[in-house]
Amino acid sequence: MQGSLLFLGTGGSMGVPAIACKCSVCLSTSAFNKRRRSAALLQVDGKNLLIDAGPEIRQQLLDACIDTLDGALLTHPHFDHIACVDDLKGYCYAQKKKLPILLSDETFEEMRFRTHYLMDKEKGENEGLFFEFKLIQDLFGLVEFAGLRFKYLSYFQSGMKVTGIKIGNLAYLSDIKDYSQEVIDAISGIDILVISALRQTTSPMHFSIEEAIAFSQKAQAKRTYFTHVAHDVDFERDSSLLPKGIQFAHDGLRIEFNYEGLA
Repeated sequence: MQGSLLFLGTGGSMGVPAIACKCSVCLSTSAFNKRRRSAALLQVDGKNLLIDAGPEIRQQLLDACIDTLDGALLTHPHFDHIACVDDLKGYCYAQKKKLPILLSDETFEEMRFRTHYLMDKEKGENEGLFFEFKLIQDLFGLVEFAGLRFKYLSYFQSGMKVTGIKIGNLAYLSDIKDYSQEVIDAISGIDILVISALRQTTSPMHFSIEEAIAFSQKAQAKRTYFTHVAHDVDFERDSSLLPKGIQFAHDGLRIEFNYEGLA
């Protein structure tokens, strides 16, 4: 069965262009240098699964004409990934039911604190007014969610746990910095790898482009797409420096993957 991944946003936490920046990338007229905050939409067998809901998610979903949503995965609780979960309640009104959200225990604790007004306090601390929270408690495992079955895997970003997924022959690992060998083992030989690569220089919280290339090669990925890219990167200039089989994703890019072979 064929599925697709639509890149709703491929930018870092500041987006591109960044506020008050006059660098050549932020001033660029190229559509490839316009990057909203990172988010993606998985579409398989009529199901729509959103990955992250940052500050621009309302406009991202409107621009993509996404009228229905079956669930959302929140990878971790940084602002650029969960800021506008509130906007997703529009689907609850339209679909007349709560929207399932998959997230780790740690991310839920942050959500419960930051968006306490979305919780149904009469039914308990874990109940949402608009959302049905499904918590991931282990570091690795299989999950059935939003009508889909896939693997989840955990890695870390400056001590914060982040959730990635492997669905069919595609793996989506954004905001990765520190990881175990088990992560490599889980995706070894993957056909399509989506991974964050912030910029050329090193960062305490993200892979640099060089580190992301090394990770892709270590995982023996056949094709790799870089997302969560900062304004330091010029799409056309820096694309020419990437090895064969590796490229920058861009907002609006859609790629196909095979949903068969879930394990």
